[in-house]
Amino acid sequence: MARVIIPLLILAVVVYALVDCIQTDESEQQHLPKLVWIALIVLAPPFGAIAWIMVGRRRRPSPQQRPSGPRGPDDDPDFLRGL
Repeated sequence: MARVIIPLLILAVVVYALVDCIQTDESEQQHLPKLVWIALIVLAPPFGAIAWIMVGRRRRPSPQQRPSGPRGPDDDPDFLRGL
């Protein structure tokens, strides 16, 4: 059973990383150009895919890291002062 599950998990991670790398915009990539990342994922399957997932793309800011500001007119003090 493990002979089947482990290769399938590796294949799933590689396919996910490859599709994610291809769809990621150049501005969101880090450290290497897109073609180098794709070659790394394809030529070194588990290690290239894991490297892409860990360091290849910029992380989206979590809700706590997003700039805090008014979310709507009713939360904007300048707007409320003008009423």
